[in-house]
Amino acid sequence: MWVDARADADFAERHIPGALPLNEDRWDDLLPGLLDQWDPGRKIVVYCSSLSCHTSRDVARRLRDEVNLPNVFVLQGGWEAWQRQNAQK
Repeated sequence: MWVDARADADFAERHIPGALPLNEDRWDDLLPGLLDQWDPGRKIVVYCSSLSCHTSRDVARRLRDEVNLPNVFVLQGGWEAWQRQNAQK
């Protein structure tokens, strides 16, 4: 399960297909939609813009610590790394 921690405008412009938005600014509004899509045992991979972006780490930490979801990971390199990887295909 892909989770996009970037700002709403960035998500609206482009995102990983099937990703769900969840950012700090709208956490309370967006979290219920994510939880509706989540199934126990499903891995969650959170990403933000780039390796230097820490938003994905913060969102992943909150999902683990506040929501008690297991199997939450951060995509190293974020959106930029995903784009580079998929441009090669």
